[in-house]
Amino acid sequence: MLEEEAIEEEISEEVIEEAEEKTEELKLTDVPGIGPGIAAKLEAAGVYDLMGLAVMSPPALSDMAGVGEAVARKAIQAARGMMNLGFMDGMEFAKKREDVLHITTGSEELNNLLGGKGVETKAITEAYGAFGSGKTQLALTLAVNAQLPKEKGGANGKTVYIDTEGTFRPERIKQIAEAMGAVPEKVLKNILVARAFNSDHQILLLDKVNEMVKDGEPIRLMIIDSLTAHFRAEFAGRGQLADRQQKLNRYLHNLMKMTEQHNLAVFVTNQVMSNPAVMFGDPTTAIGGNILGHASTYRLYLRRGKAGSRVAKLIDSPNLPENECQFWLTEAGIKDEG
Repeated sequence: MLEEEAIEEEISEEVIEEAEEKTEELKLTDVPGIGPGIAAKLEAAGVYDLMGLAVMSPPALSDMAGVGEAVARKAIQAARGMMNLGFMDGMEFAKKREDVLHITTGSEELNNLLGGKGVETKAITEAYGAFGSGKTQLALTLAVNAQLPKEKGGANGKTVYIDTEGTFRPERIKQIAEAMGAVPEKVLKNILVARAFNSDHQILLLDKVNEMVKDGEPIRLMIIDSLTAHFRAEFAGRGQLADRQQKLNRYLHNLMKMTEQHNLAVFVTNQVMSNPAVMFGDPTTAIGGNILGHASTYRLYLRRGKAGSRVAKLIDSPNLPENECQFWLTEAGIKDEG
């Protein structure tokens, strides 16, 4: 009886793996109604596979590909049928998460706060705090550590760094790399930097990242420093708040989709403001409201601590308790001691 169960389990796993392999082999042009011309338009807009097509709405596909909504609806339904989008049991879901990677922060205390190994792929990790709280320093440290071998706490991949505030400094990267015994020039070669000058440019850069991954760039970490700076500056005043949140919401949904599709770790920094309604306690609150709060898988609040240290507080996580730890900003990046 046990042998039969073992055989059944083995067969079911083989069937699942075979089905997944077949799905991965399918192209956009395999979907009825999607010819080479429409496929080219979709790819130019950042939709490269069946999953990207399956999760689209008919109006969005209609606008993007220049086809009628009826044709778009049929194509999306066909893609969904081919993708077998439905429920899976907990064991299957756990199996799908076996490829999740972790990137060390450089601090064991901060790693432990985030579950033991650092920032994970298939997730958005947000760090918010006032200026000088260590957000950019953590981002720069992660950009270097992502290149480490997996057994040393890295993801053995490249980093995309979207800089919205002009804070990326190659000399700081060199300093961190030298401290860990790496070749600075080699480390810098593996960090792909883009300066985003407005929110539209910032949004377009996501399409560029999709293209690079499709072309074989081994990108494992995407950093956006800062996520909200342009959205906040361009949509000033309460009258534009709804427009800002809608645009930010679309951007965040694209980010979430990319983390899953490409097994990316996304680390974003965020600005803060003081909430005048808070009479007691810390009035500091993150920009972006509930939309960003719901989109972030892990949410860290960084602040200055005693004796030059920094304090990280885990505000939100799907699986970890609220807690906090201390870390230091050093020449070698983020560390447990100053």
